[in-house]
Amino acid sequence: MPATRSRPPFDADSRTALIGWYDLQRGIVRMKCEGLSDQDAHRSLVPTSPLMTVAGVLAHLTWAEQLWFEHAFLGRDPAGPGWDGVEDSEWQVADRTLPDLLAAYDAQCARTDEVLSSHELSDVGVGGQFPAASATLEWMLLHMLEEVARHAGHLDLLRELLDGETGYF
Repeated sequence: MPATRSRPPFDADSRTALIGWYDLQRGIVRMKCEGLSDQDAHRSLVPTSPLMTVAGVLAHLTWAEQLWFEHAFLGRDPAGPGWDGVEDSEWQVADRTLPDLLAAYDAQCARTDEVLSSHELSDVGVGGQFPAASATLEWMLLHMLEEVARHAGHLDLLRELLDGETGYF
């Protein structure tokens, strides 16, 4: 199911509701990036957290999708930014454009959607590099719902500071 800006139906079953809320948060992430220039997407606004930029958050969320659904759940070897052993390297995106970061996020979300559609929520992860990898897919999805919602809130504040743009849907 692609990212959306609508809530799941009130009578949705648990799986539909959970994935619906997840997709809503992903849709909000995309919305907060719409219409931004590359310069604004890379602008650091939080003096104590210089990597907390719109571009940095987007890259981090791409990395987190891969970490939980491909690496922890499926056991695939990690690849790409953030897997070089350098702390917070997935946040360091000065050399990546916003369109490229959005394309990478969309592609990673599509891979996650394939995982979610082809497995039961009760299935457990097989990526044994850390203890949480043995959690159920439902646990990982709930964790990522929290992660994306938390960072969507960061993006909401960053966007308002950048250009005054506000809004939830």
